[in-house]
Amino acid sequence: AFADVFAGRVVDSVNTRWGKFRPFLLFGTAPLMIFSVLVFWVPTDWSHSSKVVYAYLTYMGLGLCYSLVNIPYGSLATAMTQQPQSRARLGAARGIAASLTFVCLAFLIGPSIKNSSPEEMVSVYHFWTIVLAIAGMVLYFICFKSTRENVVRIVAQPSLKISLQTLKRNRPLFMLCIGALCVLISTFAVSASSLFYVRYVLNDTGLFTVLVLVQNLVGTVASAPLVPGMVARIGKKNTFLIGALLGTCGYLLFFWVSVWSLPVALVALAIASIGQGVTMTVMWALEADTVEYGEYLTGVRIEGLTYSLFSFTRKCGQAIGGSIPAF
Repeated sequence: AFADVFAGRVVDSVNTRWGKFRPFLLFGTAPLMIFSVLVFWVPTDWSHSSKVVYAYLTYMGLGLCYSLVNIPYGSLATAMTQQPQSRARLGAARGIAASLTFVCLAFLIGPSIKNSSPEEMVSVYHFWTIVLAIAGMVLYFICFKSTRENVVRIVAQPSLKISLQTLKRNRPLFMLCIGALCVLISTFAVSASSLFYVRYVLNDTGLFTVLVLVQNLVGTVASAPLVPGMVARIGKKNTFLIGALLGTCGYLLFFWVSVWSLPVALVALAIASIGQGVTMTVMWALEADTVEYGEYLTGVRIEGLTYSLFSFTRKCGQAIGGSIPAF
C-alpha cells in the first residue's frame, strides 16, 4: 500500500503530449502484466528459501507496478470532466464493470481450480494469469485510446513539503478517507464471513455463490443507475450519507434475521449491498472533488498524491475488514 504514495508523487511530476495520466496506461501496463504472470510462475527446481525471496520480490514488483497504473487510472476522472453527474456516471460504470468481472471470473476460473489436483493447480494458475494478462493489456490499451484528458492544467510540480501541507489542509479528503475506511471494513468483513456463514450457520456451502451474487452483483447493478439522479437532486455528500445509512440498516437487519430466515436475510443483504453500492460509486466522484478543493484552498493541485492517500486508505479498510473473521 505504501507504493501508492510513491506512485502518486511520480504521477504528479508527469506532463506529456498524451496527457498527465494516460501515458501510465500505455507504458505501465506491460510491466504490470509481466509481474502478474511472474507472481504465479513457480520455479519448482529452486530451494525453499529461494522461492520465498522470489515470492517477495515479484509481489513487491507487482504492487509497485499496480500502483503506477491504478493511481493514474483512478485519477483520470478529474481530467476527463468537471461535471458532477458525469463523474458520478464514470464511478457507476467503474463499479458495475468491477462487479461483473469479479462474478464472471468466479464462474469462469472457479471450476478449473475446484476440479484440479494440487499438482495441476500450478499450471491452472499459470494458464489463467497469462490469459488475463493478455486481456488486461488489450483493455488498458482500449482505455488509453478511448479516453481524453479534457481538463488540462500545466503546472509546476510542487515540492514534497508543499504537497504534504496541501494534503494536511484538505479536511474533506480526510473525512472521505475515514468514511471509505469504515465502509470498506464493513463490506470486506461481511464478504470474508460469508463462507463461514453458509458452512456453519446454514450448513450448505452451495449457497455461497448466491451470497456472492447478492453482495457483488445485485447491489452494484441496482445502485449504479440511481447514483447520477441522486447526485443531481441532493448532491454527492447527501447521496453518500444515504447510501451509508441504507447499508448500515441492511447489515443490522441481516445480523438479526440471518439465523432464522434465509429469504429475509438475502433481502437484508441486498438492501445493504445497494447502500454500499451507492457509497462505493459516489466516493470516486467525491475523491475527484477533493482534488479541486485542495487546489481552491492552497493553489496547489496534486491529483496523484490525493488519490494515492485515498487508495492507501481503501487498502487498509480492505485488509482490516478481510482479517476480522480470523479473530
